[in-house]
Amino acid sequence: MNAIEAKGLTKFYGKARGIVDLDLTVSEGEFFGFIGPNGAGKSTTIRTLLGLIKKSRGSAQILGKDIETDRKEILSQVGYLPSEAVFYSGMRVKDVIRFSADLRGKDCRKEAGELCERFDLDSSKKVEELSFGNRKKVGIVCALQHDPRLCILDEPTGGLDPLMQREFFSVLRERNSRGTTIFLSSHILSEIQRNCTRAAIIREGKLIACDSVEALSKTSAKRIHIQGEVDMKALSHIRDLQKTDDGVSFLYGGDINLLLQVLAGQHIRDLSVAEPDLEEIFMHYYLDGGEEK
Repeated sequence: MNAIEAKGLTKFYGKARGIVDLDLTVSEGEFFGFIGPNGAGKSTTIRTLLGLIKKSRGSAQILGKDIETDRKEILSQVGYLPSEAVFYSGMRVKDVIRFSADLRGKDCRKEAGELCERFDLDSSKKVEELSFGNRKKVGIVCALQHDPRLCILDEPTGGLDPLMQREFFSVLRERNSRGTTIFLSSHILSEIQRNCTRAAIIREGKLIACDSVEALSKTSAKRIHIQGEVDMKALSHIRDLQKTDDGVSFLYGGDINLLLQVLAGQHIRDLSVAEPDLEEIFMHYYLDGGEEK
């Protein structure tokens, strides 16, 4: 069974674009990354999949259930962490966590206590007294305490310090090793590269790539670094052009012979060609269009 399956999923806000004709499949047990900058459509995708906003057209299933007709049953089996967690003022952390567990009809006290300890979260404080990072911890506990089959996490590490980020991903890997599906939406590419097995890239509401992280990291584009005096006008057709102290650097996915012809008339002291990292490949998809999939 697929944990997530969407076909032609589309959401418009009036005439404004949300997501368009999104086809996406996530298998049960995957640690899946969803990559895109702010405004690309990540949160709209997640909220549409969870039935929190109504789709414009297309279809989708979560854990084999329709996102519209089976919404309540879906939500009972999913742990959702929004990018910004908002709670009722006046409540203490322990009350928020218990309230979340009661909504699901489960006794989560043991698991909640362990998570609060691991994230160094004081459950006696009132939510309005918490920093942004500690509010995020409360959201994490609420999303994970009922041991969901599927965790959907939208920009989950914002506000967490490096130690808490490390502990957070340690918890996710433990859950994933027990069979929990993790759907991680992020614009921090290092998080995706370190933790996910597959990932999709979204741009302007459309999926432009979906593959294993290893495959996405392999591209014909190379990082070119040139030392010497280079006529910038000769390279004006290259969009990812960065001037350095000793020359220029850019990501290039075109015909290398054409590039060499352009460079033949330049005063070059040295030239290096290297494999780009995932962040550079991401920029390749955004600046140059990448490969449609």
